[in-house]
Formats: sequence, structure tokens, C-alpha cells
Amino acid sequence: MAINSEVKCKQEDDWKTHPDIDGGWAWMIVFASFIIHVLIMGSQMALGILYVEWLDEFKESRGLTAWIGSLAIGITLIVGPIIGLFVNTCGCRKTTIIGGLVTALGWTVSAYATNVYYLFISFGVTAGIGSGMAYLPAVVMVGQYFQKRRALAQGLSTTGTGFGTFITSVLLKYLCIEYGWRSAMLIHGAINLNLCVCGALMRPSPALPCRRQLGNCEKNECNEKFEEDDIGQSEFTGCFDTDAIEEAGNDEDEQNPPPDKISEQMKQLDSNDKDKMEVVLREKYPVSILKTISHVTSNMKLGFWKWYSSYFGNKSLFSNRLFISFVFWALFAYCSFVIPFIHLPEIVKLYGFDEENDKVPLTSVIAIVHIFGKIFLGMISDLPTVSAWNVFVIANMTMCVCIFILPLMHTFAGLAIVCALMGFSSGYFSVMPVVTEDLVGLNNLANAYGIIICANGISALLGPPVAGWIFDVSNKYDYSFYLCGLLYLVGIGCLLIKPCLQKQSSEMTNEQNVKT
Repeated sequence: MAINSEVKCKQEDDWKTHPDIDGGWAWMIVFASFIIHVLIMGSQMALGILYVEWLDEFKESRGLTAWIGSLAIGITLIVGPIIGLFVNTCGCRKTTIIGGLVTALGWTVSAYATNVYYLFISFGVTAGIGSGMAYLPAVVMVGQYFQKRRALAQGLSTTGTGFGTFITSVLLKYLCIEYGWRSAMLIHGAINLNLCVCGALMRPSPALPCRRQLGNCEKNECNEKFEEDDIGQSEFTGCFDTDAIEEAGNDEDEQNPPPDKISEQMKQLDSNDKDKMEVVLREKYPVSILKTISHVTSNMKLGFWKWYSSYFGNKSLFSNRLFISFVFWALFAYCSFVIPFIHLPEIVKLYGFDEENDKVPLTSVIAIVHIFGKIFLGMISDLPTVSAWNVFVIANMTMCVCIFILPLMHTFAGLAIVCALMGFSSGYFSVMPVVTEDLVGLNNLANAYGIIICANGISALLGPPVAGWIFDVSNKYDYSFYLCGLLYLVGIGCLLIKPCLQKQSSEMTNEQNVKT
């Protein structure tokens, strides 16, 4: 939706002082995002419990069985760009509610699996898509409601991953012992319906410019400009929000009530007035239906072009070199975070540390310290004298060192210490949305973050199965972690070239300014 420079929405900066920005309902959004991270990311990080059960049940190789969890985690992230389209056309609230229903369906249907291939579809694909539909809005909404304390808010909300991993690991282990893994998945599927409640809490944000003033814009000029723009040169900049439009349209609905309200009014009329009303209805019903269809079609059209222009327009995300290097980091690095959660229960079993792990599960150690890491790194990144980018890079370097050291630890205490360091350094996930927003801006955050988590998903999809196949060949996980560490080094290299890319970008900008 292109808005002419002459047509400006009034009070564009009012959202900065809005009571729900950095306070008020913003903390309810943090709470909803926290619960979503508990139910989605926490559950996926605890899949190592079910991984052991699936190995015993289906007697398949470790590499093949690992595909179940990898598909669920990978698809959750890979569908990010497509979910960005849903967010643009349907809004965060509806997308999350639909995602909650699909996720619960995936867990429930998986309880009746007869082989791993069944789980590939029922759990990996179905639950993965549903989780992706709920996960992306949870991150985007927090970014829209916070400015001064973005990193802290993201840190608090994403600590749900750590809490969820700890709680779900204990819960799934208990349910598997008491009722079996099939009943455990049924129960957990029912729990996932709480995602729909979290979606209902996602009130449209006043953060993006022009949202609340959309009704004051000259719609005809906007539509004409939108139609004149070429597909590849769309000037649609992201002022569009379907949930906000629905609220803005309430006044119009009062003037033109829908058919159900008209029917209620008919009951209050006497027989003579009903005859007159029937004549009115013949005109009102077609008009109301046409307006509804036109409204939905317009929302979908505008949302699609916002999504399309972000990826393929002249000012697309892929023209931003800094963002591209960040995408390559995401592509190489994320498997280092996922592999330990999938394979650590099996590693502990191979080392003979079952008794110690039953008392203090290593995945729970990572999860608990991960919580404090996210909060601490988020608070540090919000300090005016600290660069969020530098915090992000240092945390990644620490994580990479831990990946190389982990195979060298052959005592439970040593493994626990390294896992604690991994958990703390992986707190950089609270800074990742902030860094992404700094690179592309708030208006492009949904689509940009969708691309980032898509790259993460590809890494998560391939990492655990490859680690399992390496074990099937070498009978040890050491080489899997060494390969993972090398890939992580490549990803960190993509982060370290940022100063060079910034220098090139500034030089190109200066040359363009001189020519003009």
C-alpha cells in the first residue's frame, strides 16, 4: 500500500508516548510470548526424552529417528517467510490461534503412530507448521510493543524456552514412565491448546506509524498509487495491519450493521414494520456481503504485496548486505544449539551416567542457565554504552568454544559445566530480534525475522540427523560436535565481516550523494 508523501497520517510519533508502549498491555504481550516459548520451543528442546522412546519402540537407526525431532524444529523455523505472509494478511492474533489448533492436532495424531514415517508427517510436518504459525508472531509482537527495553523484553519472553525445556523434560519423562509415550503425547497435545489463549491476548500494537490513523488517510489516493506501482517497485512500507484495520472499521460497521444485527432488530419490530424491513433487507444483505468480501480481499491483497515487496522489491531485504551476512550466520550456527538437546540423553546413556542424569538432567542444566543468560544478556544489551551487536558476537564465540570442548568431557561433572556454559552463552537468542531490527528496521522485522528463523530451521533440520549418521558410522558423537564447531566458525566469520560491509555501504552512499 503506497501512501503519497502529501497524504500523511497525523500524530505519527504518538505511539512513542502511548501507555501500552514499554508498559501496560506490553507486559501482557511478554507474558503471552513467554507461554508460547514454553509450549513450543521448550517442548521441542525436550524431544530427547521422546527420541529415546522412539528408538526403543521402532528399532530404527539413530540417524533416521533423529529426523522426527529435526523436522519438527526445522519446519517450525523454515516456514517463517510463509508465516510472515499470514501475519501481514491475517494479523498476529489469528495466525497464533490457528497455529495453536494445528500444533495440538499434530501432537494428538502422533500418539497413534505405527512407524517413524508416520511421525515424519504427523509430528514433524503438522506440529512443525502449527508451531511456526504461533512462534513468529510471539517474537514480532514483543518487538512492536517495546522500544526502550527491547532486549530485556525479548529476553524475558524467550526465557520461556529454558523454563519450557526444564518443565517439559520432567513432565514428559514422568508421563512416559507412568502412562507411556503415546499417552504423554495426547496429554501434551491438550496442553498445547493454551497457545490459542495466548493468541487471543495479542491485541494489535500502536507501534507502527499510521496504524491508528489509517482511517484518516485518503483511501482513494492510496489505492490509486498502489495500483500504479509496478510489482517490483512497490512502495508499500508496512503501515498495514489487519487487526488494527478491523478495530478501525467498527464505526463503519455501526452505520452499516451486518445481517445478524439486522435480524435482531427485526424481532423488536411489529408486523407492519417487518414488511418495510423486508424491503430494506433485500438491499442491505447484498451490500453487506459485498462489503465483507471486498474488505477481506483488500486485506489479503495489501498484505501479500507488503510481503512480496519486502523480499523482491527494489528495497528488498536481500539488497541489504549486512542482513545477508546475518542470514548466513543463522544458516551455519543453529545446529550447534539443537544437536545437544536431541542427542545428550543418548550420550549420557552411552557414557553410563544414567543415575546422575536422572537426578540432574543435562538438558535441564542447559535450560536453567539459559534463562539467566537471556535475562542478563538482554539487560546488558539495553545499556546505552553497550553495543547489542558486540554482546551477540561474544556470546556466539563462547558457544562455539563450548561445542569444541564438549566431546573432551568424559565425566558427568565436566559435561554439566560445559552444558552450563552453553546454556548461558545461548542467551544471545534474546538479543537476536534486537540485532535483526537494527539491521532492517521495525517495519521489516516480521519478514526479516522470518528469513532468519528459516535459515535456522534449515540448520536444525539437517544437523541432528547428520550427527546421528556420523554416530552410526563411527560409533561416537565426537566427530559430530567437531563438524558442528567448524560450521559455527564459518557462521561467526560472517558476523565479523560486518565492519567491512558497513564501510562499503557508506562509500556507495557517499558516491550516490555526490552524483546527485
